[in-house]
Amino acid sequence: MIPVPGFEGQRVAVFGLGRSGITAARALHAGGAIPILWDDGVSGRMQAEAEGFAVEDLSRADWSQFAALVLSPGAPLTHPKPHWSVDKAKAAGVEIIGDIELFARAMARTPGTVRPKVIAITGTNGKSTTTALIGWVLKQAGLKVAVGGNIGIGVLALPAPAEVGVYVIEVSSYQLDLTTGFAPDVAILTNISPDHLDRHGGMEGYVAAKARIFAHAGLSLVGVDEEWGRGIAAALVGALTVSTGGTPADIQASDGRLRAEGETIDLAAARSLPGRHNAQNAAFAYAAARAVGVPHDAAVEGLMTFPGLAHRMEEVGRLGRVRFINDSKATNADAARQALSSYERSFWIAGGRAKAGGIDELEDLFPRVVEAFLIGESAGPFAARLGDTPHRISGDMASAVQAAAEAAAASGREAVVLLSPAAASFDQYPDFEARGEAFRAAVLNLGATPSGHG
Repeated sequence: MIPVPGFEGQRVAVFGLGRSGITAARALHAGGAIPILWDDGVSGRMQAEAEGFAVEDLSRADWSQFAALVLSPGAPLTHPKPHWSVDKAKAAGVEIIGDIELFARAMARTPGTVRPKVIAITGTNGKSTTTALIGWVLKQAGLKVAVGGNIGIGVLALPAPAEVGVYVIEVSSYQLDLTTGFAPDVAILTNISPDHLDRHGGMEGYVAAKARIFAHAGLSLVGVDEEWGRGIAAALVGALTVSTGGTPADIQASDGRLRAEGETIDLAAARSLPGRHNAQNAAFAYAAARAVGVPHDAAVEGLMTFPGLAHRMEEVGRLGRVRFINDSKATNADAARQALSSYERSFWIAGGRAKAGGIDELEDLFPRVVEAFLIGESAGPFAARLGDTPHRISGDMASAVQAAAEAAAASGREAVVLLSPAAASFDQYPDFEARGEAFRAAVLNLGATPSGHG
């Protein structure tokens, strides 16, 4: 745990008792604060009480007595409308912050001689793979690394600074909206495409939230494949740019090669990094590793040995000539594009709770789809959008996997069954991880031989 100083003896309101909220309460208490907790759900309050925290109905509290409100990233700060706790805090002049800001303040008070480096990653897609990849490369190079934030372990539950050489942290737009002093040594924006627009009041608000990662950063690394990234990079001084296409950039990742610092790195041997998007992830990982002192050869070796990230282009099994790829983390069309474009032909399992635009922007990739197998709420609309592209409505995961496996085997050639839903999971599963595990289980139930990550 990372104790949070600065609120000694002061009451701090904590709303939202999911992973980040309860962890923030523990870190505040460890730093000497008096956290006062509340959640609209009974289970969160029960957990807090079981740990001995003060639980009070913040809707009836005297907000003049609070030094700050630590808001769960799941509670809206501005849109569609502010959460009631936000209104209460603002009316009382109480600052509103999140767990990343608490982490930033803890780092600011850590003596420079023992303060770890901080690498922070955000982006619409690719941030989890990039985060995991950076952590892997640094660990293989012998550094003491702690990986967390919006991926895996909550940031304040990571080991204390004295035990760490480098923190590698994934941060979401929701978390960035709640920061003011976050100052990573290396800040990365992988890419931007429309997402979470209801929570940011539109694309302008979403882009502004992502750009906050650079407000106090040391080295800025910016993906410039999209106009929004190019706009952000143009406003920064000394940023390094990364491109996977024709956009001029400091680091180029294309044609299976990474070009940086006058070096060309062939990524063909990196089995867990197929496709253009993974070349981009590798570019960010290489640049970040070099920025914190990892030698060139060690950084390259780390890229080549990366085992892959669960639920992101993860090969989960093989059955005869058929490979099964779990890309459950592709919860929007832009993420699914990365997977679909990585295979010349695929038997595509898609569907769930559709995001705005559905699969409209994937039309250029429909010719790569041998047949689509559609599940969840969006099965009907996706079927209509696919038009003449062969497809069938399977409804549930087990049926889709069975049908896709049979069709792929009947093709008589090497084939890929690809789960890349292009939709959220919440119609049938609590999260994309559960959806991915359902896919894995269905594949193994067919008698497939399990594969390692990658």
